[in-house]
Amino acid sequence: MTNENPTRMPAFRIRMTGRATEESHRVSSPLELLFDLTFVVAIAQISTQLAHKAESGDIVSGLGPYLMVFFAIWWAWMNFTWFASAYDTDDVPYRLTTLVQMAGVLVVAAGVPAAFDHQDFTAIVVGYLIMRVGLVSQWVRAAIEHPEGRTTALRYAIGITVVQVGWVSRLALPGDWGWWAFIVLAVLDLSVPLWAERTGMTSWHPHHIAERYGLFTIIVLGESVSAAAAGVQNGLASHGLGVELVTIAAIGLVLLFALWWLYFLEPAAEGLSIRRNRAFIWGYGHAFVFASLTAIGAGLEVAVQRAAANAETSDLAAEYAIAVPVAVFLLMLWLLHAPLVPVAVIRPLKTVIAVLLVLVLPLASPLIGLVGVTAGIAMVASALVAATLIDKRTGRGTES
Repeated sequence: MTNENPTRMPAFRIRMTGRATEESHRVSSPLELLFDLTFVVAIAQISTQLAHKAESGDIVSGLGPYLMVFFAIWWAWMNFTWFASAYDTDDVPYRLTTLVQMAGVLVVAAGVPAAFDHQDFTAIVVGYLIMRVGLVSQWVRAAIEHPEGRTTALRYAIGITVVQVGWVSRLALPGDWGWWAFIVLAVLDLSVPLWAERTGMTSWHPHHIAERYGLFTIIVLGESVSAAAAGVQNGLASHGLGVELVTIAAIGLVLLFALWWLYFLEPAAEGLSIRRNRAFIWGYGHAFVFASLTAIGAGLEVAVQRAAANAETSDLAAEYAIAVPVAVFLLMLWLLHAPLVPVAVIRPLKTVIAVLLVLVLPLASPLIGLVGVTAGIAMVASALVAATLIDKRTGRGTES
């Protein structure tokens, strides 16, 4: 059992062994919550930069840097979270190695503008390297102190190190090779856990993991609220208070609230407890959930700026900047949870209908305008919440 109370002095050193998967009352530690705050900064940076690209009518050029930087942020958070779920000791060495990883996240955040504006990923790679140094040191410690999981831990340490050499080497490649190198290295990075855990699965805690993912979902939703607020602030500064601007901002809040509600309707913790073998699908697939929620924030900022006549993009582009990530979120939410539980809470037919409506609504823009489309998307998400609650209340079965 680790020391979860930040007001008490942590033990200087506790032997790192696999934590019990049935440990009661396992929740996120104060250190994990502090760690997450560094990701708030990084996510805010990429959301803002993507919004700026969209506002200038050049969103396509921003998608590449967005995906690359988001991968670094998401994958670093993933690695820390799953390691902590299995091996968190919360002693002094563990806290210090976590501090190293936090420093790496902030370096990544500092390098986001250069990545978007100049395709310069030097700071991103350096920050990623710092994070990996901290993580590898933790895996080496686990290998030394936990003989039963030594092979798996060493595989993690070796695999992460080898791939990290590739990421650093990528900086020396010609610009035309950048995308191909990124794809290859990202696949290799994603393959490390699959290879490492073939010799034995780490003792991650299903309820702890579900809570950690829920907290990260709240973080990206919070950044979406912040992005929309930034758009309102800029609009007020340039054109003053406008009905359309305020209306879109309010609609955006309703939309984000509905998406939050939908996410927490699905019982992920129980599903992970029953079907631990499907954790990779659920965990990896959340990249689309997190990325879509982050993109929704950028889309809402673009819509608010468009309403204030500060964006060069068209109404249709602003509407699809919201519609596409909302559709991805709704679809992935069902796809990821359906394999975990015998009965899916959100019915697949309703999900498909909601996705189609969200993607079609921008085509009605000439008739209902930007406000109408944004309101329509929020109404679809809200209707899906209501329909799901009715299904739960009436006890109607759903397809798995």
